[in-house]
Amino acid sequence: MSVKLGIAPIAWTNDDMPELGGNTPLEQCLSEANEAGFSGIEFGGKFPKKSEELIPLLEKYNLRLCSGWYGANLRKNSVKDEIVAIQEQLKLFQDCKAPCIVFAEVSDSIAGDPNRPLSTRPQMDNEEWSNFCKKISEIGKYLEDQGMPLAYHHHMGTVIESQKDTERLLESTNDQVKLILDTGHMLFAGGNSIEIAENFKERVVHIHCKDMRKNILNKSLEKDLSFRQAFLEGVFTVPGDGCIDYKPLLNFLKTNDYNGWLVVEAEQDPSKANPLEYAKIGFNYLSKVCKEVDLDIIL
Repeated sequence: MSVKLGIAPIAWTNDDMPELGGNTPLEQCLSEANEAGFSGIEFGGKFPKKSEELIPLLEKYNLRLCSGWYGANLRKNSVKDEIVAIQEQLKLFQDCKAPCIVFAEVSDSIAGDPNRPLSTRPQMDNEEWSNFCKKISEIGKYLEDQGMPLAYHHHMGTVIESQKDTERLLESTNDQVKLILDTGHMLFAGGNSIEIAENFKERVVHIHCKDMRKNILNKSLEKDLSFRQAFLEGVFTVPGDGCIDYKPLLNFLKTNDYNGWLVVEAEQDPSKANPLEYAKIGFNYLSKVCKEVDLDIIL
C-alpha cells in the first residue's frame, strides 16, 4: 500500500493567534511546503475561499488540498443549522477533491483560553452524549452522501479529548462518522494511538502526525497548564523531533492497507521553530520510517 505526505499551515501561521506568523505570506507557506517535499497541504485561514482561486494557487506549488479544520457547534445547533453552516467549506472541498473534512466539536472549548487549565475542559452527561452522537451520525451520513467523509478530530480542551471519549464516540455513532487520528493529541490525553487504530481501523481515514516534547508534556500535565500555555511552551513538535516512535503505527497502517494522508501538524511559534526547517525534519523522518516498513509514498 501507499500513503501521501501532507502538512498543516499552522507551522507558518496560527489562525487563532495572529501574532504567531500573521505577517507570513501565504505564498511562502506554500512554496516552503513544496520545498520540504510535501505533496499536500491542509486548508488555512489565509487560503482563498473560492475554488477558482485556490485550485490554481495550489497547482502553482504542486500541492493538493488534503483536508482542513471545521469547528462545529453541534451540541447547540440543530443538524439542519450545522448543515447550512458547513456548505461553503463543503463546496470548496468538493471542488478541490479533498479527501475529507476534519470535523471537531468546539462548543465550550477551552483550547483558546490561556487562563483555563486543561482539567476544566467541557464534558457531557449521558443524555447529552446520546443526543450528540445521534446528531453527528446524521451529519456523517449527510457528508458521506455528498462524497465528503466526516473525519472526527479528538482534541485537547474539548468534549472529545481522551481515548475513552474517542472510543465512546465511535461505538455510539454510525460508520459514516470516521476518525482523524492525531498522535499528539492522543498522547497528550494519556491515550494510545495504536490501540485506537487497531480497534477502529475501518474508521481511521486521516492521520495527523504531531509529536510531543516529553519534558514539556510532563510539565504541562503536572502543572495543569492551559492548552495555549502548553503549546507556547513548546509541547508540540514535528515527527522525528519528539518522543513518539512512529514505526509501530506506520507498520500497522501498512499491514492494514491504509492509503490515506499522513499530515505533519505541530503548533509552534515560528519565531522559535523555523517552519521550513521543521517541515523538512518531519518529512525526512516520515520518509525514512515509511521506507523502513516498506510503505510506499505517492509524491
